[in-house]
Amino acid sequence: MNFFVNATMPKQKSGIEHAQLKRFELFNNHQVDSRIILRDWDPVAHVNANAAGIPDNQLINMFDYFQEAVTVTPKTLHAQEIEFGVPNVQFADEPANNRYLVTAQNGQLVARVNYDATADKRVRSTELFDGYNNLFRVDHYDSRGFASLIQWYTTDNQIGTETWVTPSGRTVIETFNKKTMAGEFVKSGWRLIEHGGHVMQFDTIEELTKHFFDRLNDDFWSEEQPNVFVLDRSHLGDWGLLRLRKPAYVVMHLHNSHAGDAQDPTHAILNNHYEFAMNALDEYDAVVSATHKQTHDVNERFQPKTRLFTIPVGVVPDRLLQAERVPVARREFGKVIAFARIAWEKHLDDLVRAVGIVHKEFPQVTLDLYGYADPADNYKARTSVEEAIREYGLEGVVTMKGYTTEIDAVENNA
Repeated sequence: MNFFVNATMPKQKSGIEHAQLKRFELFNNHQVDSRIILRDWDPVAHVNANAAGIPDNQLINMFDYFQEAVTVTPKTLHAQEIEFGVPNVQFADEPANNRYLVTAQNGQLVARVNYDATADKRVRSTELFDGYNNLFRVDHYDSRGFASLIQWYTTDNQIGTETWVTPSGRTVIETFNKKTMAGEFVKSGWRLIEHGGHVMQFDTIEELTKHFFDRLNDDFWSEEQPNVFVLDRSHLGDWGLLRLRKPAYVVMHLHNSHAGDAQDPTHAILNNHYEFAMNALDEYDAVVSATHKQTHDVNERFQPKTRLFTIPVGVVPDRLLQAERVPVARREFGKVIAFARIAWEKHLDDLVRAVGIVHKEFPQVTLDLYGYADPADNYKARTSVEEAIREYGLEGVVTMKGYTTEIDAVENNA
């Protein structure tokens, strides 16, 4: 089996997800079986994966796997179907907040039920309160209609214990949040209760993930044809996949520069996302880069014994190759576009400054930025772009358009 490992499959995808989906489509087109493996818990993973063309029978989420919920017949769960343990509760809809307030006959607040306004008010979560109006529990619901994650709150309103349950309500995973000497809440361990009642304790989610990889490797084990793990986000398995109980063919896929400074790949400090992997290259069966230049740079700096491959991640579908070309004369003069997550490593503020310089001589030039803003450092990258816009007086010239999937139409006018 071919496993393509990622964190989740968000609605707004980065280049890594798009590359992974192109590979997945390629394998399917050639009748080569594969599975998308998602490590992180995500209540709408199946909604987003299905919308991206991944059927449930080719999707395995780690939490689903242990929750016995890889394949579940979906249903839309409404607030009125939930049992709150209090008779004759009343529901008051607050559409502006996408929630119901649930009260007892005496007016006491029992719960807040948050729903998805775009999906027939499907329940997303319930916030439960005690007789003193203290929040003590939050139940998060999978989009397929069952409680999945239950968070228990401490008296000082912190998440103390988190439990993941099966669709029938049996607890299978627990994690415990404890306060450090510095006053921070951190996870102090993971507890897994397997189907037969066997209990396992893990210090970190990386250890739990390694156990999950071992289970997957066992489930699809074949001496004649070893499983292939393609690691698309290194931090999810760069340690665990190198320590599998049984052999497998493990591939590290470099989707970004391995160096912190891409202009100096030979000497610059390593990209922290790849630091472990680049120092353990020879433990992988293969390393894939998207360009011949990066493959050369990796070989030049590390001189690994493992096999290096160059496999481009960009794939142009036939419908685009056969589409009519739009001549420049029919495009909007001066329209510059960029598709990128608004993050510091994209240097979009420099692009704005370049447009600012050009705009002084060619006032027809405009720039549209398509992509979601990275929240790192309190949206520092977006703030830098906004500052560059003000610096050059480009209000109305440079526009942040947000995320789009209509790339063809946008490019054909630029």
